Amino acid sequence: MKPTREHAANNAQTYFVTSDTWERRALFHAEPWARLFFKVLLSHRGDAYLLHEFVLMPVHFHLLITPFAALERAIQLINGGFSYQVKKELGSNAEIWRRGFADHRIRECEDYDKHVHYIHLNPVKKPLCARPEEYRYSSALPGWKLDPVPQGLKPEHFIGTMSGTTEVVPFQSGDKPWLKPESAIGTARGTGEAELFQSLENKETQELERAHAT
Repeated sequence: MKPTREHAANNAQTYFVTSDTWERRALFHAEPWARLFFKVLLSHRGDAYLLHEFVLMPVHFHLLITPFAALERAIQLINGGFSYQVKKELGSNAEIWRRGFADHRIRECEDYDKHVHYIHLNPVKKPLCARPEEYRYSSALPGWKLDPVPQGLKPEHFIGTMSGTTEVVPFQSGDKPWLKPESAIGTARGTGEAELFQSLENKETQELERAHAT
């Protein structure tokens, strides 16, 4: 059985969270769905959680968030709120989310840095882009307005791309965010970084399987 989470309201804990679409359907290939997801995600920022990093992939999303109350409540606002808005605005009654979600509590700056790096490299590794900052549904894209790294988790040497402080609308370009380049070069070229990415991906898969089994 999955251990009980600590109450985030008292401890201001930061979490790495992953949620899959139902049957891993590529719902977010469609721009209206991606646009609506960000509308919901950003609508609760500052009220229900701090949003530090994110990436929206065709079949799942990753977040680094610090919820103000229980983590489950924050994810319910995102996933449940999105499902409601899909029915209301897009007229779809389709099943959207796979049951449960995976989470990992961030305990130190190195751990935070690794997960930022993982989030930024996710679309590069698939491969959906050549460099993290080219993927417009990721916090690696310069210009997203995000909450700062929590106190106590700021690494001396930050691996990930630092985010800007102004709003950006990543839906105006005619570029397709999921067009595969001829070669996904990315920033993770070293063997050590590749092993780190694979290790975190394996751990994430295990956490998701446990979440779906409970």
